[in-house]
Amino acid sequence: MNKSELIDAIAADAGITKAAAKLALESFLGNVGKTLKKGGRVSLVGFGSWSVSKRAARDGRNPQTGKTIKIAAKNVVKFKAGAELEGTVN
Repeated sequence: MNKSELIDAIAADAGITKAAAKLALESFLGNVGKTLKKGGRVSLVGFGSWSVSKRAARDGRNPQTGKTIKIAAKNVVKFKAGAELEGTVN
């Protein structure tokens, strides 16, 4: 399912226009991004939670040349599925 299909599904399920569903989805995504950027955590009980983790700098290897390269430290987003979502999938 892509973003436009998700918007269509939200609009149909909620009985709202596609424009309103798009606005709601973009608001949700924007607020999740802002919270994670501040270092916060977003949790939806039953669905899952998003958090930010720091990945340390490390040495890597270029697979074509075998030469050692430096990989910079960065923040990565992690998602942990909730029990209800895992139950739906399994």
